[in-house]
Amino acid sequence: MTDQAPFADQETLLELFAGIHPTNNQPIFEKVLATPLANVSEYRLLKSPLFVRGLAALDSIKINEDARGRFTLLEHSGNLCVRVFLRQPNEDLEVQLTAELEKLGGSLDIKTERAMVYSIHFGVGFSSIEALLNKWANSDQAKWVYGNVYDPETGDPLNWWQALLQV
Repeated sequence: MTDQAPFADQETLLELFAGIHPTNNQPIFEKVLATPLANVSEYRLLKSPLFVRGLAALDSIKINEDARGRFTLLEHSGNLCVRVFLRQPNEDLEVQLTAELEKLGGSLDIKTERAMVYSIHFGVGFSSIEALLNKWANSDQAKWVYGNVYDPETGDPLNWWQALLQV
């Protein structure tokens, strides 16, 4: 998607629905950085989210004005959302993994004490990305998961990248 956003320099925080808390059954919302697109209620995410499923950096969404935090995905950017969860803070792992992913064109979008979120284009290749992640973040101290590759209900691959391969 080319830069169709007339307000590309305007960043805003959107509050998106991320799920239901498992113990208190309350809705969970995550604030994500976005920029408005030309149409009302449409935005492009600037970073991949930590908890909201199915989205990655530069994806386009439309906010449902009638339901707090609900949205519709308009267009995949081609980026994968990769989440790394740490049992304990590990600055060395973050530095090493970030450097390796940056060599492949990826970026660190979110860093907390026990989690990191990366965006990387699927064109790098799933096998290359997974080999790297398995080397650095596949132990009892760190685990990784895709945020926008599998259906959260069924676990089946979403295969959205197949349409991008056709272009």
